[in-house]
Amino acid sequence: MPHLARKLRLTDYFALGWGTMVGVGWLVVMDDWLLRGGALGALLGFAVGGALLFPIGWVYGKLVAAMPDAAGEIAYTAAAFSRNISFATGWMMMLAYFIVCPWEAVAVGRVAAYIIPSFDSLEIYRIAGRPVYLPHLIIGLALTALLTVLNYRGIRLSASFQNWTAFGTLALFFVFVAVGLTKGSPRNFPPLFTHAPLVSFLLVLQIVPYFMTGFESVGKAAEESTSEFDDRGFLRAISMAVLAGILFYTVIIAAVAFVAPWHALASEKFMTAVAFQHAIGSRWIVDIILAAALMSLVKCFNGNFVAASRLVFALGRRGLINEGAGRIHPLRHTPSIAVLCVGITTALCMLMGDAILVPISEVGSVACAIGWAATCAAFIQMTRASALPKTKARSSLGFIVAGVGLLVAIAMVLMKVVPAIPGHFTVYEWLALAIWILLGALARRHRSADQLQLEKQPEIQIGKETR
Repeated sequence: MPHLARKLRLTDYFALGWGTMVGVGWLVVMDDWLLRGGALGALLGFAVGGALLFPIGWVYGKLVAAMPDAAGEIAYTAAAFSRNISFATGWMMMLAYFIVCPWEAVAVGRVAAYIIPSFDSLEIYRIAGRPVYLPHLIIGLALTALLTVLNYRGIRLSASFQNWTAFGTLALFFVFVAVGLTKGSPRNFPPLFTHAPLVSFLLVLQIVPYFMTGFESVGKAAEESTSEFDDRGFLRAISMAVLAGILFYTVIIAAVAFVAPWHALASEKFMTAVAFQHAIGSRWIVDIILAAALMSLVKCFNGNFVAASRLVFALGRRGLINEGAGRIHPLRHTPSIAVLCVGITTALCMLMGDAILVPISEVGSVACAIGWAATCAAFIQMTRASALPKTKARSSLGFIVAGVGLLVAIAMVLMKVVPAIPGHFTVYEWLALAIWILLGALARRHRSADQLQLEKQPEIQIGKETR
């Protein structure tokens, strides 16, 4: 059977994990973060929410090393539970990754229009009262086409692109934050909370899973590591990605609140850039921020594109959806059909325009938290049954860490679905989630006769397959 090209190293995995995690939320929806929680509420929400992900990251690191499979959560849950649970978990995680792709495709038009205001013209229609401009669509579709071609041609090309944009973003981030912090004052921080302190904290904590999703994307490319890669490197890459994500988000929130009176700027478009321009008094700092934002946008788009396409590929290869999605290009060794599926669907979804930006983060948070919970539960089940590959003995530490991770993930789901908790799902988020579940049911139903016959045979522990 053809196999995926094996060309990724530790640096590539870190760039994939961190790059998939951090997009342009820090520029595009900073006002939403600060209005939810205030300066201190937003900072604590990301700091505590990010720290709570370390147990989940540890579980992923262990599972990726034990089961280096592009299926990720699909493989882990298949080894412990039924095929239906495996499919449901994979379908939820695919939503968490895929939904970011049109988000970034829409956001690139907004960033470009801030640089060239004339791009906010030629309105062609409106969705939820928000205009969709032709230049925005053209730019977003062009970026989608570029990343589709990169990923179709090969993982090494995609990884090199990811490395340059990831480390370029970090370099520019250090420049504009260091310069900005020479100005500003602690007097700009208030209001520290926009609601009661606990409510402010919870309102931010609820969206952290969406903006911190990405560290587990390392596992989706596990089959593409170089032959000499040490499997322990997966846990290192995941841990470094989580730590870098926490530091990035908390520093940028603190910097924006420090350099200018953020509450007075909350109605401004791209509040982060406006705050730094307000502090420095010059446009050049904005140019650096926008350059960092564009780099961050394309790396996040590319990382989520890689993860989403690998999950589509894995679902097809395992017969959970139409097997055509699981085909590998005979020459380029890429999941070519899955790549094309993600690229085309992204282009279609971005036609919804700006109206998808903030609501997407709500649904994406729940989707990834469901996947994290299922993964931790699978780890506990396999450890309890002494069925975890490459592991000879049970580990009490493993039980405890995975248990904590499971509780954290469940709590993150409950914060969005329990009506008594502030910031819970509205009818629109429930509708979006219901549509995704319906699409999953249709995809599951449209399988070939051979696939349906295979599922009638005795269950096989898929997670123990060889690579």
